[in-house]
Amino acid sequence: MPTIVLKVKRMSELLGREITVEELERVVPWLGVDIENVGIDYVKIEYNPNRPDFSSQEGVARALKGFMEIETGLPKYNVESGSVVLKVDPSVRSVRPWIVCGVVRGIKLDEERIVEIIEMEEALDWAIGRNRAISSIGLHNLDAVKPPFKYHAVLPDEIRFVPLDMNIEMTLREILNVHPKGVAYRHILEGSERYPIITDQDGNVLSFPPIINGILTRITEDTRNIFIDLTGTRLEAVSAALNILVTAFAEMGGRLESVTVEYPDRTLSVPDLSPSRWTLSVKNTNKLLGLKLRPKQVAKCLEKMRLGVEYIGEELSVLVPAYRYDIMHEIDLIEEVAIGYGYFNLEPTLPSIVTMALENPVQRISNKVRMIMIGFGFTEVVNSTLANYKEHFEYMMVEGDPVRILNPVSAEYNILRSSLIPCLLKVLSSNKHESFPQMIFEVGDVVVLDEEAETGARRILHLAGAITHSEANFTEIKSVAEGVVREIGAKNYVFRATSHPSFIHGRCAEVRINENLIGIVGEIHPKVLNNFELEYPVCVFEYDLQSLLESD
Repeated sequence: MPTIVLKVKRMSELLGREITVEELERVVPWLGVDIENVGIDYVKIEYNPNRPDFSSQEGVARALKGFMEIETGLPKYNVESGSVVLKVDPSVRSVRPWIVCGVVRGIKLDEERIVEIIEMEEALDWAIGRNRAISSIGLHNLDAVKPPFKYHAVLPDEIRFVPLDMNIEMTLREILNVHPKGVAYRHILEGSERYPIITDQDGNVLSFPPIINGILTRITEDTRNIFIDLTGTRLEAVSAALNILVTAFAEMGGRLESVTVEYPDRTLSVPDLSPSRWTLSVKNTNKLLGLKLRPKQVAKCLEKMRLGVEYIGEELSVLVPAYRYDIMHEIDLIEEVAIGYGYFNLEPTLPSIVTMALENPVQRISNKVRMIMIGFGFTEVVNSTLANYKEHFEYMMVEGDPVRILNPVSAEYNILRSSLIPCLLKVLSSNKHESFPQMIFEVGDVVVLDEEAETGARRILHLAGAITHSEANFTEIKSVAEGVVREIGAKNYVFRATSHPSFIHGRCAEVRINENLIGIVGEIHPKVLNNFELEYPVCVFEYDLQSLLESD
């Protein structure tokens, strides 16, 4: 979890009034952060990655101003029209296609402030950029170079420049092999024939994103005008990080200027700090929070959280500032209302009716099948719902449209699984050194797209089992799969021959109850075994427990 040190002197300056360590320690946690350490003149907090705007003292102070009602409502920032232009060459499209920029003028820096800026940059690279894979930040002394700038891709040995923390010129290839930052982040550019760079009018290198900046534009205490570049693979991510950065610089006293970014097919004027517009139902808010707030009270809570309210009625028209990258759904706005209202103001109440709890039917059947599988001699495994597209589809020789992760932590987990079988095959692949036979099962959620669901996707509880040894076969796994439905007490079930790319032809069957499809059973295809580097035959089955319940 990212952390930041809130210094009492600086926070007092930003809040416009004196604040003590004790007051800071008492108030800050209500914003949804944790206190990690408290000193004589500081409070160190740990904040959630979903609030990257808390990566600077300015961002936290801005939120505190609203919560403490020093300054409420939507913060407003002026972005002057600037003359700086950056041209994007088509050569970067296959490497790192997106770039946005900004200019900050009249900033006053000292050693402490520079350290804070670097820490903010690193926090955003982690929280939004996923360690620079999705977006990365470059800060430059604008007065050391001459616009217009150019973002283009070059061959590894085509250009030489002096990178930060070095005193000799190096090619891009040398930087990746020798420079500490190059070694740490070269995997991001792995497989690319050309590498992206940013140069000025005279060909001077500002940056080799996402690896390292040039020493020419190093930020020092004498820097007054800053050029910001953010490159990445998603326009939304780089734009969000830029908005957080420039608004923090504005809180530091800098003047913001736009940059014209000319793509081959479009032209952007950035940063764009226009707020996004949302609709919030007062009825839904009160229902979820258990309150009876009037529309004006809901509006006041939102304004304390530095959101704007354009219209007040049974539905509110809400303005969300551009630096709030975390607002994605109405439920996020309701959470803002709860924080603005104050969790400490919520009064615990006893239920108004007397009732007796019963175990959820889905939970009941999942517990039952666990006991059945353990009785059959299987060992339970537990895997993450997050999964890898290649393993779940390419390795299984099938096509599909899974629920994809918009901003994955790594390529290893870029979807939500839609089947348990690939997870079991991966477990078997990781345990080839163990003795055979191996018999494992899992009871867990899969996630599938569903247009009728509120979130566009729904969870379904599945059961899957796998057997591997030198003579594992269809008959063996079918007896287990049939035993499960029999022990559950299901009736009118049938096993019907079918074909599936993941299974050997003629050794695969679908399972139906009252003609409703509830699962599949079969012997894994040799090509799938090779993809998972499995040496022995593997036979598997998988049931949709929810469908099994409804079909019985």
